[in-house]
Amino acid sequence: MNQVNEKLKQSCEEAIVAIQKLNDQTYAELQSKLEWCIGSYEHDKNPAGLYEYGVQSLDALKTAKEAQPRKVTKKVIDGLEKAIKDFSQN
Repeated sequence: MNQVNEKLKQSCEEAIVAIQKLNDQTYAELQSKLEWCIGSYEHDKNPAGLYEYGVQSLDALKTAKEAQPRKVTKKVIDGLEKAIKDFSQN
């Protein structure tokens, strides 16, 4: 289970980098919540927030990719999708 949680955390960190590259204030709140959830997870190892905001980030990044395909890589989206799927199957 811990490996699944760590993969989710890593995917959320990659999502933050992708959101930063968008340089769009629309995603600023989502980015800050993701950052907070990663810090919270580091503290208490409860991945609930990572999952919740990971799902929201995935939706946001898919939308952003449609508008700006070069700014969001398929690798980030695929990694986040896989981490969320693996987490939800546990």
